[in-house]
Amino acid sequence: MVTKWHYHVGSYKRMQSSKQGEFKCFLRRFIKKSGFATDMRLAILFSSGKDSTYTLHTLKEEHEIVCLLCLIPANPDSFMFQQSKRELVEAQAASLGLPVMFRETAGKKEEELADLEALLKKAKADYKIEGIGSGALASTYQFERIGALCKQLGLESLAPLWQQDQHVHFEAMVKEGFDIRMTRIAAMGLDESWLGRKLAMEDLETLKQLRDKLGFHPAGEGGEFETIVLDGPGFAHPIHIDFEKKMESKERGELLITDIKHS
Repeated sequence: MVTKWHYHVGSYKRMQSSKQGEFKCFLRRFIKKSGFATDMRLAILFSSGKDSTYTLHTLKEEHEIVCLLCLIPANPDSFMFQQSKRELVEAQAASLGLPVMFRETAGKKEEELADLEALLKKAKADYKIEGIGSGALASTYQFERIGALCKQLGLESLAPLWQQDQHVHFEAMVKEGFDIRMTRIAAMGLDESWLGRKLAMEDLETLKQLRDKLGFHPAGEGGEFETIVLDGPGFAHPIHIDFEKKMESKERGELLITDIKHS
């Protein structure tokens, strides 16, 4: 069943000319047509960013989401996990109405998979999960390793965003009302002004232009930026943050969250 899903996810590439408002309807029809199992108990690998948030938003249409799983790497350059702020993830989970399980990891390549395995085993024992959803979008490294680990543990691996057009995915989120903010930048064409502000459609058009001009990944899949989501469909209330900006250079910097407030 997983194999069938993995082989058919390539059909998302043909969505590039589809209207943004049709995306979720297309996804629901695709899941049913592919014969992929529905109504499973799922955990979501959650980083606080846009891809894992939209994975949750998408999969809850067909499955029961029972918990979030968050691995926090000590290494900011982890191949597998985004360096999330625990207090923010807790606030997001509360607004989404879901429990969250944490595990710290050194974030060393390949070795961090053992920490993921341990967290999956605990989620399987505590929440009786049958599968996990991940926000893998373009990283074959992440996609294959999560899939292999799930197979080993007898879990389904769902990656509904896999190989989807990055601009289509990002634009759909903004149009649906998600409050997305950049927390880290590291690319030509970005500067301090991008950090912390709510992204709008005109910002996505700028990212698209950077893609055409510089080979920029418009969803940040090349490490150009990282994001957090503070509000949107499924959130009971928005999350407000106070922050400072720390710049290493004109085009490289990060958002330092100093306070998190619930509405």
